[in-house]
Amino acid sequence: MPIENRRNFLAAAGLALAATVAPLGVSAQSGETIRVIVPYGAGGLLDGLVREVADKMSTDLGQTVIIENRPGSNGIIGATMAANAAPDGLTYFIGATGPLSLNVFLRDDLTYDMDSFDPVGPMMSGPLTVTVPSSLDVHDLDALKAHAESTGRPLRYATLGPGSVTHLFGLVLQGALDVPMVDVSYRDNPSQIIDLIAGQVDLVFATPISLISHEESGDVRMLAISSPERDASFPDLPTTTELGYPELVSSFWFGFLAPAGTPDAEVERFSASLQRAMSDEELQQRMRNSGMEPHVGGPDAMQAQLDWDSEFWGGVIAEHEITLE
Repeated sequence: MPIENRRNFLAAAGLALAATVAPLGVSAQSGETIRVIVPYGAGGLLDGLVREVADKMSTDLGQTVIIENRPGSNGIIGATMAANAAPDGLTYFIGATGPLSLNVFLRDDLTYDMDSFDPVGPMMSGPLTVTVPSSLDVHDLDALKAHAESTGRPLRYATLGPGSVTHLFGLVLQGALDVPMVDVSYRDNPSQIIDLIAGQVDLVFATPISLISHEESGDVRMLAISSPERDASFPDLPTTTELGYPELVSSFWFGFLAPAGTPDAEVERFSASLQRAMSDEELQQRMRNSGMEPHVGGPDAMQAQLDWDSEFWGGVIAEHEITLE
């Protein structure tokens, strides 16, 4: 065989061999860094869990996945950056109830909406509890309603600000119990728990993990949890459905999304890796220990959550004609 022909043959053979051993599902962007925009600051609980997921995905994909924290404006800064990113499979976004689902219904001046993102997969969700101070002689939701009716004054409930999940959940509870309620805003969860114990407010809606030590010390009483089923970590805590109020089932969530128009193959590849990472039992237990419920699912599961939010939270916001600037 002439030398030139032999070189061409060997080159062609090498390409063919490479094609047979290349891993399935390798992206056209393989080797380039993938960034995940998180609309919250570094160092918090969510940030740590997202970084653990990203580390697992980096190993799984053979491609670096980095976290880019872009906090500010109730998540709007990060969400806007993600919505405007090139849909090339190299940028993803940690969406959440507040930055995405609530903001798009509460604010008219946003440059993004639900259609600005493609669903990738859920990560975790957190239930709320209906919690009262132990000094209040109330042990279930019907008793809470009777107490409000007997006092003739509105129930004061703590929130994390206008338009927050806790504010909107209070409006749903007010409708379910058919009693007057008034919201009291706080900057953070610990502050509202302190005032609950002191009797400055009647109700707090927080995760059971943030309240369990206060309940064990006898300072507060959790009446119900807003999840559809009992939490295995708190088996004695009844659900709102069990107590006759299924309309109170709700939670806040975190999940992965991509800029709209990201190629399906890229989304599917990233989502498959996310689901493998989220299937790690130790990671799931860390999430549960933090008061969150892990979720393993793909784009359909993430889209189902967005659809539910649009109907539930969007309906609450529209009914009460709430707008924020």
